[in-house]
Amino acid sequence: MGELLGPRLYSCCNCRNHVCLHDDVISKAFQGRHGRAFLFSHALNIVVGAKEDRQLMTGLHTVADIYCRDCHEVLGWKYERAYEETQKYKEVMYEAGGHSYS
Repeated sequence: MGELLGPRLYSCCNCRNHVCLHDDVISKAFQGRHGRAFLFSHALNIVVGAKEDRQLMTGLHTVADIYCRDCHEVLGWKYERAYEETQKYKEVMYEAGGHSYS
């Protein structure tokens, strides 16, 4: 078995730009716009769009879409504010769909 060199990374599926480290993944059990999504604590090489209120399955949130810095692929969104007390843990975290990165 070969030795793993460097950290495990998630990358944009369009251009392979590094998006987050495996250790930053909080949960793989989220539901995004197009299916399964991941919640993660930090993001790399992204651009954060404008904030907007969005009604999600878990209630009203203020979110900002996140894009790959290199190819501008929409990866998911950043939670800016959660209005439901039970959802506050998501604030300043990121959610991205599995189709957006690998």
